[in-house]
Amino acid sequence: MEALLQQIENHKQEIAGYEAGTAEAAENFRIKYLGTKGLVKAIMGEMKNVPNDQKKQFGQVLNEFKQFTEARYELLKEQTSGNGQQVANDVDWSLPGDPFAVGTRHPITLVRNKIVSIFQRLGFAIAEGPEIEDDWHNFGAMNLPLDHPARDMQDTFYINQNPDWLLRTHTSSAQARVMEKQKPPIRVICPGRVYRNETISARAHCFFHQVEGLCIDEHVSFADLKQTLYYFVQEMFGKEVKIRFRPSYFPFTEPSAEMDISCLICGGSGCTVCKHTGWVEILGSGMVHPKVLENFNIDANKYTGFAFGMGIERVCQLKYRVNDLRLYSQNDIRFLKQFTGAL
Repeated sequence: MEALLQQIENHKQEIAGYEAGTAEAAENFRIKYLGTKGLVKAIMGEMKNVPNDQKKQFGQVLNEFKQFTEARYELLKEQTSGNGQQVANDVDWSLPGDPFAVGTRHPITLVRNKIVSIFQRLGFAIAEGPEIEDDWHNFGAMNLPLDHPARDMQDTFYINQNPDWLLRTHTSSAQARVMEKQKPPIRVICPGRVYRNETISARAHCFFHQVEGLCIDEHVSFADLKQTLYYFVQEMFGKEVKIRFRPSYFPFTEPSAEMDISCLICGGSGCTVCKHTGWVEILGSGMVHPKVLENFNIDANKYTGFAFGMGIERVCQLKYRVNDLRLYSQNDIRFLKQFTGAL
């Protein structure tokens, strides 16, 4: 046994002095000493020749030798983990670090969140609905029966599986689902993606994003609608922006009005964006039509309400002066990276 112990001691000195300049040399060390046919395995096989009264003592020596060899291998492996070359222990911490690419949300998301935040301050809750809708919630409930000519302005995509299913043309369908389940008072905004069967161009696309609002309660007036929208415009575009309302027509509101703001590009002096009028339309609005209230068993003699809707792309284009609607869906990193830190 004395000879075997001396042999182990000699091997420990040999292992302690082993140097590996590459990962391949470290692997050769593992095979030589810790492999299936390695030195440690061979020496442990000598346990059968040790007298019984010395097995415990010799077993401790063998276990220590194995741990010593494994520790040396781990050190060699760590030192040679950098592309097969020995890694230097000293690091120059004064060198500048690797830069991290800074990401951002999509401009549509930025503007959507801003719009939602403004109306939440006024007590509006968020309501969402499915993008695949049925004809009733998208058209019928909004006072657009099958033969109504206004449907032509909202031509959309229909589902072959069921002719009654379609891709919603406005988030008014989400308002319909709220009125279906909730009794007044109601105060919600409905953001989401909507679809129209239109030719894709710089000014129109087959899909876009909307935020629509609905407020129903006792004694709600057009004055409440105007003050709500005044607050929104000033918070979104600034207090110096001018606002005007123009009479308009929507099947689901009466009276109805379009709201314009002074052009942010030319300051109201006239340019190609505002078609030299000094004004740009940003949303449609009006008092909820009594027929819509009746469709959801809401007493039109007791309750009144206002509604409004705007395209997020339109607001985004005015705020950031984007001249092509298609940029929002092309995923061009040169366009998107401009919005890092926006809002």
